[in-house]
Amino acid sequence: MDLKSIALATSGLIALASTAVADPVELDLWTIDDPGEYHYVMADEFMAKHPDIKINVRTVQFEDMVNDLARGVATGDAPDITYIDNPEVALFASRGLLLDLKPYIEQSDIVNADDIFPGPLSSVSYEGGIYGIPRGANTIALYYNADMYRAAGLDPDNPPRTWEELYEAAKALTKPEENIYGLAFSAVATEEGTFQFLPWLQMTGGDYDNVDTDGAVRALSLWKKILDEGLASPDTLIRGQWDSTGTFNAGTAAMSISGPWELPRMSSEAKFDFRAALLPAPDEGADRASALGEGDNVILASTDNPDEAFLFLEFLYDNMDRVWNEFGYLPASKVEVKDPKYPEIYAVFEESMKYARNRGPHPQWPRISKAIQTAIQSTLTGQATPEDALAAAQTSIDKVLK
Repeated sequence: MDLKSIALATSGLIALASTAVADPVELDLWTIDDPGEYHYVMADEFMAKHPDIKINVRTVQFEDMVNDLARGVATGDAPDITYIDNPEVALFASRGLLLDLKPYIEQSDIVNADDIFPGPLSSVSYEGGIYGIPRGANTIALYYNADMYRAAGLDPDNPPRTWEELYEAAKALTKPEENIYGLAFSAVATEEGTFQFLPWLQMTGGDYDNVDTDGAVRALSLWKKILDEGLASPDTLIRGQWDSTGTFNAGTAAMSISGPWELPRMSSEAKFDFRAALLPAPDEGADRASALGEGDNVILASTDNPDEAFLFLEFLYDNMDRVWNEFGYLPASKVEVKDPKYPEIYAVFEESMKYARNRGPHPQWPRISKAIQTAIQSTLTGQATPEDALAAAQTSIDKVLK
């Protein structure tokens, strides 16, 4: 073989090799997680199984996600996949920004919509389509320090069941001289404040579209009473759930209203006997409610790689049985959690999920939520009575709904 033939053969082999080793498909994923948390861990595992797909993960702050996504869509810089808080799915789906996954789900051997619990499924459903897959679910309950209960003469095996019992327990547990508050919760003027308040409203028969009620006045009046009497920190107005529960872990709050996402750090930070109970009801025998939290994995309609993106969502769904023990979420579908960590607390949150209700859904949810937040803040800061604040909120909400 002459040099020319060798050169031609060599170039042919090089071309063949470059064709065989194609560049991997790249997917951009936005998440509220930090490195080492759910989406980062699962993306690494997925890429190990699918070396032909690369996932670029970016952390976005929870409160910035909606605005950052809107900006990304407008500038053509939106991700392929993102996490969206469950009430925001209808907002983006109504504007045609999300891929309808129903055709993919119907062909999937892994994702079965019938196995997704009704609450989480409704959070991703909009006008006949399914625009996301829940990555898990959460709700809120009452954490309490059993050691402080005993020291105050309270029975840790009999936590508060009603609002009055909660108030009396908070009074007994508050120790100003030791800088210990009876209760920690979040009334911050963000979605977290709405998330914490809605169950109180819903237990009295109201809901996001019906806030001007006697029951809502009773609930908001109790929050104000707890703050006015110093049973909860003034920081309640500006502190999110994470920081609020941090005071419980540190031993400066005897009770905390929060969710299962706290358990991974609580297990290392809280040096006491911590337990959980269902949210207290207004009265014995009253209806229960709890918040439906966590978010959904969605695919942007603008993606160039919908098949690969859905493959990743299938992988996440297929690992739903891991979310409690590893990441502090409740499963959003019918899966078995083997040997759950903190089995007594798991049982409380599992029971609470029976009463968990959506925020909305509604395409204009941020405006509705803002009206509720304003009512909470204006009441707790003394700018308005609960009656006037909730009446103003109802007027704002009615304008959105009509």
